[in-house]
Formats: sequence, C-alpha cells, structure tokens
Amino acid sequence: MSADPDPFTLGERAARENIPAEANPYHEGSEEHALWSAGHERVATELEANQSEGT
Repeated sequence: MSADPDPFTLGERAARENIPAEANPYHEGSEEHALWSAGHERVATELEANQSEGT
C-alpha cells in the first residue's frame, strides 16, 4: 500500500469537499493532472445528478 493516495482518489476527495476543479495541484499536461481531473469530474457529476434528483 502506498503512503500517498493516487491523484484520482485525491481528485474525488477534492470534489466531495467542494474544492473547485481549478485547484488541481498537478502540473497541467501531466498524467497526475489528468487523473486528478478525472476523479474530480466523476464525483462532481455524481453530486450534481444527486442534487437534481433531490437526494
């Protein structure tokens, strides 16, 4: 088990904590940046869908 969560997991966590996607801490164009963005987008989309359903 690695000491640091992977960028995807960190992006998911950031979205759950209402941290904007623009706060991605990784260098734009890097694999980590893409993974963080993907994690953030997955959770943000899920949260938006839940809000529109009223849950």
